[in-house]
Amino acid sequence: MTRTTKAEEAPIRPTREEAEAAVRVLLRWAGDDPAREGLLDTPSRVVRSYEEFFAGYTVDPKELLARTFSEVDGYDEMIVLKDIRFESYCEHHMVPIIGRAHVAYLPEHRVVGISKLARLVDAFAKRLQIQEKMTVQIADTLNEVLQPKGVGVILEASHQCMSTRGVHKAGVAMVTSRMLGTFRSDPSTRREFLSIVGNASTVSVANT
Repeated sequence: MTRTTKAEEAPIRPTREEAEAAVRVLLRWAGDDPAREGLLDTPSRVVRSYEEFFAGYTVDPKELLARTFSEVDGYDEMIVLKDIRFESYCEHHMVPIIGRAHVAYLPEHRVVGISKLARLVDAFAKRLQIQEKMTVQIADTLNEVLQPKGVGVILEASHQCMSTRGVHKAGVAMVTSRMLGTFRSDPSTRREFLSIVGNASTVSVANT
């Protein structure tokens, strides 16, 4: 019989009441009184917000891409969905990461509905994240499920952990990319993608 280690066990999710109590502790830690009128409903609001902010934990990214289409009349050119706005949260400080994603693939036999590409980005964005890991997750999932000739993913984002605390540098954008298959091996395919996105000079050296 296979034994399940503690590391493999799913974490026990706290109750809503426990989560709200934790917010009250943080309010006291910040120096305020959770019992004052303006903060009475704040714990409940925060918990409801977290359900939205971190909805990605309840989504199976691979399942999003499960329904594909093969009747494309021989279409074999690049498919690009650019400027997908996303909101995520830094796993180090739990403050916002706000940016846009550009996702592309070169189909082999099958394509997926374009809304699924945006949903794939959200499935990983709505979790505690670092941008580098999120870039890899999006690209690798798309590559694994669709098995295309190639995949390209670029993320551009501003990190509030850098602009509102620490070094306090506003207006700085971080760019990460991951190129797989023909996007990595064929310079002309990569250049076409970067040209469509419009950031070739910025992204060409940021490959993950």
